[in-house]
Amino acid sequence: MKKRPEEKIDEDWQATYGDMVTLLLCFFVMMLAVSKMDVAKFEMIQAGMNQGFGKKDVQRPIEMMMMELSDDIQSTGAEDDVSLGSDTQGVVIELGDEMVFNYGSAEIRQDAIPVLKKMAATLQSERYNAFNFSVEGHTSDEAFSNAQFPSNWELSSARAAAVARLLESRGIPRVRLKVTGFYDNVPKYPNYDHYGQPIPQNRAKNRRVVIHVEPNFK
Repeated sequence: MKKRPEEKIDEDWQATYGDMVTLLLCFFVMMLAVSKMDVAKFEMIQAGMNQGFGKKDVQRPIEMMMMELSDDIQSTGAEDDVSLGSDTQGVVIELGDEMVFNYGSAEIRQDAIPVLKKMAATLQSERYNAFNFSVEGHTSDEAFSNAQFPSNWELSSARAAAVARLLESRGIPRVRLKVTGFYDNVPKYPNYDHYGQPIPQNRAKNRRVVIHVEPNFK
């Protein structure tokens, strides 16, 4: 009696099933990672996903911006006075108060202008047209007043406005700029030690201007 050939089991479906499970896993990992919106992390995940699907031309504007700004800071020798980082909203540029302003003044020092112009030239470029700029002025809690600025409220606001005006003068439209004066409400370091004594070096570090560069999702 002729032996019946064995039936071949088609297992091609397993490849499709495996791809589907992998995609679902990637999707849920991405959702978990961006459950609190972090645009820098989202950009990195999105670029990784696009590359995984074979898309070669992947745009990473935040990463590109940080690389260019880092080059600007290094080329002007301002590494000790300007710090660069990111938060959940985008890129953060922190300008040390002593580099940008004299004590009690809201007029930008001449030494700081080349650094600010160099960064503004990068930020106003067409590839970053989808970003907005929030300029924040911060002071320490040390009481201050003069004829021009009755308190640190006016001083912190005026300093932020001075930086915003410079950015506008270098080509960034004012509709993409926002100015806020924080006084001492958002200190980076404690102004006092455990014994209630002021810490002068911390107070100096708290006097700063911060530029938040945030993508516009509208």
